[in-house]
Order: sequence, then structure tokens, then C-alpha cells
Amino acid sequence: MSNEWKAICSVDDIPVLGSRVVARAGQPNVAIFRNSEDKVFALLDRCPHKGGPLSQGIVFGERVACPLHNWSIEMQSGCAVAPDEGCTQSFSVKVEDGRIYLDADELAAPAAPFVAAGSIENAGETAAA
Repeated sequence: MSNEWKAICSVDDIPVLGSRVVARAGQPNVAIFRNSEDKVFALLDRCPHKGGPLSQGIVFGERVACPLHNWSIEMQSGCAVAPDEGCTQSFSVKVEDGRIYLDADELAAPAAPFVAAGSIENAGETAAA
């Protein structure tokens, strides 16, 4: 985590139990979520299962359900809830005076290549974990 933060939007710009998308040039989008307790989370907008847009999912508690296959993803860690396996990148979030900030270095860093959970390319990683 860096000491530089990028202002993204106001908390009020995100509906309760909703999300907003932060577009990144040449990179996968980042989804920012707001839950019913006004906690804010940020994840790569890509489910670890089949790459579905998490920003279009249903927010409940501190999880989001992927709109494609209903996988539950923990918004704090970006990891799927058992029995599903896999994680998407989570981003550091700071809320100050009603404004949402994301870590500038994390936002600028390239995303890891996408490998669908359970795919043959990912089998070795799953077994080693």
C-alpha cells in the first residue's frame, strides 16, 4: 500500500447495496461496493470463476454474488466462499469526509492474467495452496 490515494467519488454516489465501476485504461475495471452498513469495498470487476462482472452482482452483508453463476465473493478479501475456490484482487480503500479513495499504486498496477477457477492452467496452483 502506498501513501498516495486517488479520489474516486463520494460515498453517496454509490447506492446502498450497490456498486460503481472505475474504468482503467488497458486494464480490467475495478468495482467499488457499498453495503447496508455503509462499508465500502473495492474488487477487480471479475469473478474468479468465469470472469463475470461482480459490479452487476447482488451485495449482501460483506459479500457480493456473481451475476453469472451466483458464486459468493467476500468483498474484504476477494475470495470465493467455500465450497467454491479462487480469489479476485481486492484494493485498499480509504473513506474520509464522505469521499472514497483507492490506493494509487494498486490502481495503476497491472492485474494478474485471468485464469478461471478450476481450469487446467489453475490446477497446479490449487493443489499447491
